[in-house]
Amino acid sequence: MKASDTWPPSPVGYSSGSDIGVVGVVVGGEKAKKGGDGGANSNNNCDAESAQRGELQRQLSGRHLNFIAIGGTIGTGFFLGTGSALVKTGPAGCLISYVFMGTVLWSVMVCLGEMATYIPTAGAFSSYATRFVDDSLGFAVGWLYWFAWATTYALSLTAAGLIIQYWNQNVNIGILIAVFWVVFTVVNYLPVRIYGELEMWLSSLKVITIAGFIIFAVCIAAGAGQEGALGFKYWHDPGAFNEYLVSGGIGKFVGFWAVMIQASVAYQGAELVGVGAGEARDPRKTVPSSIRATFWGILSLFVVTIFLLTMVVPSNDASLLNDSSSDASASPLVIAAQRAGVSVLPDIINAVLLTAVLSAANSNVYSGSRVLVALAEEGQAPALFKKTNRHGIPVFSVAVTAAFGLLAFLNLSAGGGKVFNWLLNISGVAGMTTWASTCLSHLAFVRALRAQGIPRSDLPYVSRFQPYTAIYGLFFNVLITLTQGFTVFIDWSTSDFFAAYVSLILFVALWAAHKLWYRTPFVDPATADLVRGRYDLQEERSAADGGV
Repeated sequence: MKASDTWPPSPVGYSSGSDIGVVGVVVGGEKAKKGGDGGANSNNNCDAESAQRGELQRQLSGRHLNFIAIGGTIGTGFFLGTGSALVKTGPAGCLISYVFMGTVLWSVMVCLGEMATYIPTAGAFSSYATRFVDDSLGFAVGWLYWFAWATTYALSLTAAGLIIQYWNQNVNIGILIAVFWVVFTVVNYLPVRIYGELEMWLSSLKVITIAGFIIFAVCIAAGAGQEGALGFKYWHDPGAFNEYLVSGGIGKFVGFWAVMIQASVAYQGAELVGVGAGEARDPRKTVPSSIRATFWGILSLFVVTIFLLTMVVPSNDASLLNDSSSDASASPLVIAAQRAGVSVLPDIINAVLLTAVLSAANSNVYSGSRVLVALAEEGQAPALFKKTNRHGIPVFSVAVTAAFGLLAFLNLSAGGGKVFNWLLNISGVAGMTTWASTCLSHLAFVRALRAQGIPRSDLPYVSRFQPYTAIYGLFFNVLITLTQGFTVFIDWSTSDFFAAYVSLILFVALWAAHKLWYRTPFVDPATADLVRGRYDLQEERSAADGGV
């Protein structure tokens, strides 16, 4: 018995909206033209039809997709976490770790690009795993990924309150959590294009700040600060690599591997382009360009910033060693400014941190709700999670995802913080399992194309070096997932072991329970669903209905 026998999935319907100004689309190899009010009105007509059918609407442009992914990736982990990474492994190890994980991210993004342009669906990861690999895998990946975003919403709300307390310790964090919860829950009930615009502006502030720091750091390294020209001084003293937990060469490798795992978490969120593909205008054009722009934008921002940080902040700086703070005082960007004699930067960085976590909160609800939609479409969640209002907003999916943000109030109780931290440990491994399943799904996707006689050259977007790219990404994502808690084996702690691996245990439990209950076979490539949700078929349907 399959899950879909219980909750029968129906095809995901999408409007075939295009960018404003486009008057026609290519259908069946010929251009179907529509005169009069042009592409903008066509887009509105298609969205109106989607609203009548109770479906998501294609209102996100390429720039919206870019900034949704950037907003989900660049957060407090980047602004604060890079300091602890520098301490663990030193400047060279830190830089190599982030560059290496950038190559793993690239493998995931190009695999996602091929599938998301051919079948652009909301919450793509679980859908692709279900259709091409295994129903139970899609179930486990989808629910774990949703739970990760839902609990991260609570983290973002808590972090926003703590950051505001940097300016006023007397502010009640519970009131701040309540206010932000209401604001960002309401925002996610607005039409998706409004969400996209808000996310674009919030993310722009982070990008501008990083760009400003890059210019600042170049000047400091060149000698504009009070320490004179720095160059690669800190790569020699205290050294290019640090030892971590154990001494000698093994200790240096341990530091490198620990930071690589940290970098993998820092890069998570870039895959949100795949979540937004189901609401993107003309996904065959916007999704590939957004994937390329997102990957290169995030990689360059991360790598260049970290490279310059290693030049202007030594890995043994006393402020880095005391990284328990959750506000701007723990940021290596602020430490760099303080060493250079610039005193105004902490307040600016704290304000940017606030926009970072608010942007993340915005993305958390959006991403989690769309994953629920995908699960419902595949028959792995109740059908009510597919229901949308006239603006194409999945009302019940947003409500359930947003409700998990109330877990932020756990931090106000004496023992709630420990429970909350256990829940949040799920998010890191959930991202890695999603990346791994994306690479595995791509291998199965290509196998299904071959079995059904569809050449890869027919895909709207074709990446290079396949299937080696997918194999590379799958191998390292699985390896990192299995070893992400390896430090507990060096300094054993039962509590830390379960904290590190609770998400992996949950993933296996979800997969096994679904497999045992429904007894679903692995997907036969000859019968894999390569039709439902295909954008060219949606265009043909819309054209036949007179929508375009």
